[in-house]
Amino acid sequence: MTPEPTSPSKVVLLTGGSKGLGLGIAKVLLANGYRVATCSRKRTGFVDDLLAEVGEDRFFWTEGEIGNEASEVAFMDSAVAWAGSDPLYGLINNAAIAGDGVLATFPNVDTMRIMEINLIGAIRLTRLFLRKILNQREGRVINVSSIVGQRGYTGLTVYSATKAGLDGFTRALAREVGRRQITVNSVAPGYMETDISAGLGERQLQQIVNRTPLGRLATTEDVAFLVKFLLSPEASMITAQTITVDGGITM
Repeated sequence: MTPEPTSPSKVVLLTGGSKGLGLGIAKVLLANGYRVATCSRKRTGFVDDLLAEVGEDRFFWTEGEIGNEASEVAFMDSAVAWAGSDPLYGLINNAAIAGDGVLATFPNVDTMRIMEINLIGAIRLTRLFLRKILNQREGRVINVSSIVGQRGYTGLTVYSATKAGLDGFTRALAREVGRRQITVNSVAPGYMETDISAGLGERQLQQIVNRTPLGRLATTEDVAFLVKFLLSPEASMITAQTITVDGGITM
């Protein structure tokens, strides 16, 4: 993985970067010259492979759970220490969990856990990040939302609420930090070729593909390339937006 000489010293923090979409984002950013620090609940073989490929100077992983305040603080502190003299530049709030079930019988403990990880933890980590970069007058915050935050989905009421909350958080925060030249945007993927969609079954997946104008599921790279663009100087006038990547299925 030979990086392009675009932003060799810019440090991006990414939550949930050990698999799926987070891993895809990490790979694209590393290939384009960024240094990436990530955390996840468990270390995967993908993390080991990426460390072996690009080295510990360019990719940093630590065990950490978004939704646990002490763990969030520890991740921020360790990422700053790893970054050294390179300033923090971007934060991508990607870590999330979903719970399938109708609200009437959905356990309160699961509701609170989804809220803590998907929304509250992202807000707390963003607060820590902003304290590090406000005086730089440059930075990017990207929240990974979902089309279910815009359209809703049966059995995903709490998950949908957290993603809609992230979109609202994006718009309000963009107003707060815009004069500091910090942009804040949401990326809302649709159905993707990930482990989660693989569990839907062949018939359900084919129905989704048939309803999608582009006739396929999104890949993690489709979303990761948008994230890369939003981090770039070319996106410096784009803020407070929720950008959907779903092949047109929600139009």
